[in-house]
Amino acid sequence: MTSQRHDDGGHWRAFGRSFTFAGQGVWRAVATQRNMRVHLAAAAAAIAAGIALRISAVDWACIAAAIGLVLTAETLNTVIEALVDLCTDECRPLAKAAKDMAAGAVLIASAASAGVAAAVFLPALLR
Repeated sequence: MTSQRHDDGGHWRAFGRSFTFAGQGVWRAVATQRNMRVHLAAAAAAIAAGIALRISAVDWACIAAAIGLVLTAETLNTVIEALVDLCTDECRPLAKAAKDMAAGAVLIASAASAGVAAAVFLPALLR
């Protein structure tokens, strides 16, 4: 039986291009969204604090997860806002609800992140 698979590298090129497109999406969010830049500044401050306080590997994992959660939530909020704007330019109750709930998800993620920061950094600062 002969193999039906013929890989000329096209699959891998397409896979690599998907990373390029993802990077473009991240760059667009950073370039166009003030709140994304605020979250990145907070992430940089958390990383600097972690380095200064020499936090443990487990603490780094918690900080990284919190940063990832907030940046993901902010990106998805931006996506939802863009999709709503694409669908309607009228002020509609469901459009407002979608945008408000997406923003609320960012608020929840940010509050959880603040809780992680307190749990990680306060004990280190009190030592």
